[in-house]
Amino acid sequence: MKCLLVDDEPLAIQLLENHLSNLEGFEIVGTCNNAIRAAEILREVKVDLLFLDIRMPKMTGLDLLRMTKVVPPVIITTAFRAHAMEGYELDIVDYLLKPITFDRFFKAVEKYLRLYRTLPVDKAAMAPSITIVNIKSGGKYLRLSAEDIRYIESFRDQIVIHTKDGGLISAKYKISDIEKELDGNIFLRIHRSYIVNIKAITAFNNYSVSVDTTELPVGASYRDFVFNILKNC
Repeated sequence: MKCLLVDDEPLAIQLLENHLSNLEGFEIVGTCNNAIRAAEILREVKVDLLFLDIRMPKMTGLDLLRMTKVVPPVIITTAFRAHAMEGYELDIVDYLLKPITFDRFFKAVEKYLRLYRTLPVDKAAMAPSITIVNIKSGGKYLRLSAEDIRYIESFRDQIVIHTKDGGLISAKYKISDIEKELDGNIFLRIHRSYIVNIKAITAFNNYSVSVDTTELPVGASYRDFVFNILKNC
């Protein structure tokens, strides 16, 4: 599969190159830092999969998708949540938030393969490392596996972390501050008072998500974004 990487951040291009180097059957046929050059490459080279940033100089990635008549399957890579709905309306494969972990990247590529290819990928050979979350509590840092965190609840300047084994961990944090420290590809803000581990969600609709038997509300300003993310992940 021939891939084109489009991003105005060199480190973002490098990360995608590193992630793709772990997969067999993928070839990078070009990289560029703006949508105008990307359009030229798409006219010149056969591309099977396009990794596309949104906010770039002169023309956005979404403008490119609207203007180009024939576009290969697209995986959006961006630091901004706000364009998710618009992206899915343009029939993208997936929407990845930076910093992009290999685990989340691999899921997006798997989705592409399910939709457009039948080539097998060896999951066992590419098992991602465990993501560690450091939480400052009681004068020390607790090291928690992201998988052990079910959801985080906020009470003003305090948070309570609900863990996989039913435990509770209290820490002095504003929820907006802890959100910045968490991997946005694993944890999802659904309400001004709740952040949820996406893998822990067992059911959802426009108004709530379920974590096992616990039902958590989805805030009105988060609904469209949360619903589209969960529907497509």
